[in-house]
Amino acid sequence: MLCSELHDLLFKKSYGTMKLVMGRAGKMENIETIDSVCTYCGVGCDIAAYVDTKENKIKKIFAHPDGVVSQGKLCIKGKYGYDFVDADDRLKTPRIRKSFLEKNPAIYEALASALVDLDATWYECDLDAATTACAMKLKEIQNEYGSKAVASVGGARSSCESSYLFQKFTRHTLSSPHVDNCARVCHSPSLKGMRETIGEGAATNPYNDIYNAEFMIVIGSNTTEAHPIIANRILDVARENDNLAVFDVREIKLHRFAKYKAIMPHEANLLILNMLAYVIIDEELYDESFIEDRTKGFAEFKEKILNDPYADPDYFKNIEGYEYLAKMVRKVAREYALKKSMIFWGLGITEHLDGSYAVMAITHLALMTGNIGKPGTGLMPLRGQNNVQGACDMGMLPYYDPDYQEPKEVGLMTPQLVDAMLDGKLKALLNMGEDITHIHPNSNKTQKAFESLELLFVQELFMTDIAKRADIVVGVKSAYEKTGVYVNAMRRLHLSQPLVKSELPDDWEVLQILDNKMGGSANYKSSKELWQEVQRVAYRRFSGADYHRLEKHRKRGLQWPVHTEDTPILHQLDFRTDDGYGRFVYHQYRLRGMIDEIINNKLQGYHLTTGRTLAHYNNAAQTKRSEKLNSRYDEDILLVSEEDAADFTSERVILKSPYGQSAPLKVKISDKIRPKTLFVTFHHAKSSINALFGDASDELILTAAFKSIKVDVITYEKSK
Repeated sequence: MLCSELHDLLFKKSYGTMKLVMGRAGKMENIETIDSVCTYCGVGCDIAAYVDTKENKIKKIFAHPDGVVSQGKLCIKGKYGYDFVDADDRLKTPRIRKSFLEKNPAIYEALASALVDLDATWYECDLDAATTACAMKLKEIQNEYGSKAVASVGGARSSCESSYLFQKFTRHTLSSPHVDNCARVCHSPSLKGMRETIGEGAATNPYNDIYNAEFMIVIGSNTTEAHPIIANRILDVARENDNLAVFDVREIKLHRFAKYKAIMPHEANLLILNMLAYVIIDEELYDESFIEDRTKGFAEFKEKILNDPYADPDYFKNIEGYEYLAKMVRKVAREYALKKSMIFWGLGITEHLDGSYAVMAITHLALMTGNIGKPGTGLMPLRGQNNVQGACDMGMLPYYDPDYQEPKEVGLMTPQLVDAMLDGKLKALLNMGEDITHIHPNSNKTQKAFESLELLFVQELFMTDIAKRADIVVGVKSAYEKTGVYVNAMRRLHLSQPLVKSELPDDWEVLQILDNKMGGSANYKSSKELWQEVQRVAYRRFSGADYHRLEKHRKRGLQWPVHTEDTPILHQLDFRTDDGYGRFVYHQYRLRGMIDEIINNKLQGYHLTTGRTLAHYNNAAQTKRSEKLNSRYDEDILLVSEEDAADFTSERVILKSPYGQSAPLKVKISDKIRPKTLFVTFHHAKSSINALFGDASDELILTAAFKSIKVDVITYEKSK
């Protein structure tokens, strides 16, 4: 019996046997098992793949039973979402837009011999020609408009090595401070709120501490859909101990297993979080010794809370349809304060006007009760992208160098970059795997801004929405084709290795070529060399996390900071602030939106919120190329309350806001949606969901307010 067959038999119970059409031993000799890390969400599951080395093809992806993150289980994206690797429409040959060359005859003349006609829009060329065209235009732009007329955005879908070189190339070779990544539209408020209060903007504990928790709060996270492998742990504990509170604007699957099933009005996060703090203070449930020994500013915070009319849970008695929350909030606060407790949150917290303040309010709860710095407690922001934590760690943010150090100059955040395009100040954008024109807000404005650029250079796997708008596009390796470090939502580093071979360049290799053509001196022979530089530059977190240790612990990973040992739990002795103390930074809830309408008896129209579905991921560029996934959810569907069904008489409707309108959306009536609330996903660019959102954003960090907007509903009848 071959090793691979024995492997199947030993672990059949955990993940099933592999159904290979190849048959018995003689035809299975080309199958190799390769360990790596999942390419999708921030959970960062360890994976293994059966790979036919002769065909250079992934046959199956699964999780080892002893995988520390996966626990031997994968969601459907992790299991089936690998068809994109050898999809027919993979971007394999660089492209240059014909109209770009018409506007730049000198570049055309320099490259003419390398150009191959593809269609009415594009020439194909080799990588040397594509990077030469980019470098020539970058030099022209910077000579005419200055070094700051160039910006770089992306990195959360690529490795740490590529993100690090992206910001280094931009800051040092191009002399532009403008770097950013997709944390701007997800967890930048978590970074801001947590660093302001406890000095570190990352999850404090490992996922498995869920099994040590006595109480759990999930707020603004549809965990079973967006982070299902974490949800598995939460559900394991909730089923056994009945110790879960769930807050959301609609009923989600987690509510079925919750002791406290809280459906709240739109934009009520900060209101509820301050109420929880009010109860803990009013009933003297806080940990006096912890507050005295490890925090500052509690006395002032206490006074403000107790004198805030919005912080008293009885305020909910005035909000029709949500009166029950006046009692429930008190019960949740008591359990949280008196038990070892964890709080989990997602974009339902951060994608609001007060996202950063809501995160601060979450950390206040932990600081008051001592629910931080020990097993079974902690703060758990559930990050979205597979390496958004790593991209931030690498300094792909305008206000942080690698290791969260102060940069020489602070650059612009992505919404400010869009404004700079429209103002004629930003002329070139380098983009690495971030589909800005699809996933960022105010699509109509953003797309108009991109039309004003003189150069848009994109590194991608497919012709995504932004790639279709590019002047130059370069196809690069996917996560399943390269070696690199990825950091998941709980600070755990995993070293990926290629599942299949690819002749395409890695992102960092493209950047290195560009760097050299722009006068830089990058000369890395491998991703390992790049990572060794990261270890030296970002030594506070990564000095002990060399490739050898990461290879040795591939299934377990290492949680930063990594020195002699790694650090599963942060803040055990001191907080990571300058003086080691946690801080209370109070901000009052501001009445607005749905709550204001209910209190003043003027609730009319519909409030839309957005989110994910289990089958797809972000812009669906990868998942929609797997039939097993796309067949489950091949379009964005609008969920409508049963009580509002009379308003929805057609099969499809168009949503409209002051900023734009959606495509016709299929309507599904649901008993999980509150009246006057609508829910839709945003995975498919053709739906134009993000055209509905304007520039409303977090007050401190400009993360788009994707979780609530007032919309009009237009009946759509398909013309015959």
